[in-house]
Amino acid sequence: MQSVFDRLEPLLPRVSKPVQYVGGELNATVKEWDDVAVRWALMYPDAYEVGLPNQGIQILYEILNEQDDVLAERTYSVWPDLEELMRENGIPQFTVDAHRPVGEFDVLGVSFATELGYTNLLSALDLAGVPLHAVDREDDAPIVLAGGHAAFNPEPIADFVDAAVLGDGEEAVLEITDVIRRWKAEGRPGGRDEVLLRLAESGGVYVPKFYDVGYGDDGAIAEVVPNRERVPYRVFKRTTMDLDEWPYPKQPLVPMAESVHERMSVEIFRGCTRGCRFCQAGMITRPVRERSIEGIGDMVQRGLENTGFEEVGLLSLSSADHSEIAEVTKGLADRYEGTNTGLSLPSTRVDAFNIDLANELSRNGRRSGLTFAPEGGSERIRRVINKMVSEEDLIRTVSAAFANGWRQVKLYFMCGLPTEEDSDVLQIAEMAKEVIRAGRQASGRKDIRCTISIGGFVPKPHTPFQWAAQTDPETVDDRLRKLREAINSDRSLGRNIGMRYHDGKPSMIEGLLSRGDRRIGRVVEQVWRNGGRFDGWNEYFSYERWVDSAAEALEPFGVDLAWFTTRERVEGEILPWDHLDSGLEKEWLWTDWQDALEAREQDDCRWTPCFDCGVCPTMGTDIEVGPTGRKLLPISPVGQGSPVRNSAFSEG
Repeated sequence: MQSVFDRLEPLLPRVSKPVQYVGGELNATVKEWDDVAVRWALMYPDAYEVGLPNQGIQILYEILNEQDDVLAERTYSVWPDLEELMRENGIPQFTVDAHRPVGEFDVLGVSFATELGYTNLLSALDLAGVPLHAVDREDDAPIVLAGGHAAFNPEPIADFVDAAVLGDGEEAVLEITDVIRRWKAEGRPGGRDEVLLRLAESGGVYVPKFYDVGYGDDGAIAEVVPNRERVPYRVFKRTTMDLDEWPYPKQPLVPMAESVHERMSVEIFRGCTRGCRFCQAGMITRPVRERSIEGIGDMVQRGLENTGFEEVGLLSLSSADHSEIAEVTKGLADRYEGTNTGLSLPSTRVDAFNIDLANELSRNGRRSGLTFAPEGGSERIRRVINKMVSEEDLIRTVSAAFANGWRQVKLYFMCGLPTEEDSDVLQIAEMAKEVIRAGRQASGRKDIRCTISIGGFVPKPHTPFQWAAQTDPETVDDRLRKLREAINSDRSLGRNIGMRYHDGKPSMIEGLLSRGDRRIGRVVEQVWRNGGRFDGWNEYFSYERWVDSAAEALEPFGVDLAWFTTRERVEGEILPWDHLDSGLEKEWLWTDWQDALEAREQDDCRWTPCFDCGVCPTMGTDIEVGPTGRKLLPISPVGQGSPVRNSAFSEG
């Protein structure tokens, strides 16, 4: 298979950031095309700078390339300037590893972290010469396979993908590879339909073409039924239980161009049982599965040795909730004390944070701002969303931080939450002002900063809020304007408060795509044909283009944008994703939705009796949680110039 780089290279001086298209990253893999049986192109449907650090793509890339008869290469969305030149010069969508045409691979696996990447998928398919619609593809076209969180409702792109995998991909990609390998070795019997049937009959791969959707007179779904005997009625998510058996990536990719995360990351646990009702990631990744303290230490050591990065991100949905986070951070801080290696956590829950933890993370002299996510401004709205962080807890925590030398705090909130009123949002201003007052008192300094970052709430499938009416953009924008005025009403405090926010329009379109059904595919295609690209980027997003396309494409069906977004669903309604099983019982989700409307919170089932959400019996498993009692021992501290042993852990 020939590289297209000789035709691509002359074009690169004419585009922005050409280095993102040349490949050659440290730890990248290139295999001989003819030496393997199955070939994967893995795509993150956004720019290189966003896509390269993505952990999911890096994990699958390494797992697949470890197989002797499999190759995996990566492809990312090209910016519009290069897209135009590629079309003018007949250059197809290519991989960055060996610059091979994407249309020649067996599988195009696309990981969607957000639904706003759907138009970029269509660009890639069209550039690759792959028919947009799955029904038009011949046997030699790649199997277009969707994954990532958005794949838990792939119905809006059902016309464009051949299949989707729900949940964890580590074991799934190997099983899919086995099916394709056998089918090819047998001479491709039955053509494309047969290999898709083999994937679908396992119950772990969703093939939309094998399901018929019927609609009622009211516009809602009447039924979703298989149209082949070998296809199951429900498709179940995949769950990788023992993370220590999958210590990937072992050799993280080091970007050639600037990327959004210049660090080496280790996922310290997967899943969350905090029960935040807005959080799709927390719901669909249950149960909690912790990586062991040994596993974390080995991954950090190996990753630093193989990359040269100077920062390690300890990642999860709520990293400070790891049952041995104190031992992990102290052990790593001991090991790398005196080096340039820094440790970081993503945004931390106030009730899981303590100064000892923060001091360990900043022991090597890197003391950035602290980030917390109260999500709601008032105590009432935090009960609605089940994010029970009191203002007193927040003030106590930030006061301790400011007294210990920190100078800035970032707080994340959402606007447009169910049952929200203006007063709930305005209390964000009071909370931020109180943070400044507390910081000045605790530190004795005036240079205390608080930044509030606010996003529009989007109801997501497989959450208690999947029935909720989305707040319209005008209301969201009006509340944000009032919030800005409230912050600026006291200049002595307001000048120390920064405010970053997204207007409500992109959130409305994300809501359309998040809870849409197959009829939304026509909207996506029309937006793309009208020039839609990179809808997650403000400079390219056009709300008017989406609104106009939705009005035209949905009119024949008797539904509209508001029907999919600002309409509250009723209990008995069949939702587009009901046949896709995340493990959560729909009845439990509905009960939790009713609790939300009554502002009743629910405890974390990790530390309390089971609430019968359905995940553990459905998955045939249970929550995995420590503590194990093991310690990370600094046998050979790197800062003293000693060689690092392969295993720096032992049982305490």
